Amino acid sequence: MNKYILPAVASIALGIATPALAYDSGGLLSMQDALDLASDVGLVTVSHTEFAGDEWQIEGRDLSGRYMEVDVDPRSGEVINVDRGW
Repeated sequence: MNKYILPAVASIALGIATPALAYDSGGLLSMQDALDLASDVGLVTVSHTEFAGDEWQIEGRDLSGRYMEVDVDPRSGEVINVDRGW
């Protein structure tokens, strides 16, 4: 009898366990896609990336080593702003 209790409990536990769900970004642009867009406008080295709620803010350096910040709209994928340090 005891040898059937543990398998029965395990079967019940597995049957009622909630499956893990993957994170759904709700159709927003992923960080990798935002980084790809930033590299399209000249960013070659990334030092900081942040999702600020309404935009991706990506900081780094261009090919010449100058500071750059690229802001990307997470809904449309549009590059909103590019700041370059001179």
